[in-house]
Amino acid sequence: MIERYDVNESWVHSGIIKAGDFCFLGYCVGNVGGTIEEQINGAFDDMERRLSLVGLTLDNVVQMDCLFRDIWNIPVMEKVIKERFNGRYPVRKSIQTEFAHKGGNDGLQFQVDGIAYCKT
Repeated sequence: MIERYDVNESWVHSGIIKAGDFCFLGYCVGNVGGTIEEQINGAFDDMERRLSLVGLTLDNVVQMDCLFRDIWNIPVMEKVIKERFNGRYPVRKSIQTEFAHKGGNDGLQFQVDGIAYCKT
C-alpha cells in the first residue's frame, strides 16, 4: 500500500510517501534567506514535521541526500546533525547545486531529501 501525506496540489508534490517499510521525504527546506545554519535547522525542522505525520522522528531516518548551494558548508551541517540526530546518523551524500527556487546569496542554500524506516 502507498500512502501520500503533505500533498501540495500547486507544486504537484507529496512531502512524504509511505510505501511498505519505508517513508520517502523530498524537498525539506526552511528559514530560506537565513544563515546556512538557520536553513539547515529549518530543513530538519521541516523533515521532523513531515515525519510526525506518520508517527516517526529523525531517529527513523536511514538515508539523506543533502543539497547545498555551497558544498563547503558541509561542516555546518555536520554540527547540526550531531546536535539533532542523537548519535543515530543516517548514511548521506552531499551535492552542490544551483537551486531553481529563490537562488542567490539571500535565497535557498540547503535542502534535504531522505528515507526513513517506518516498520513498527
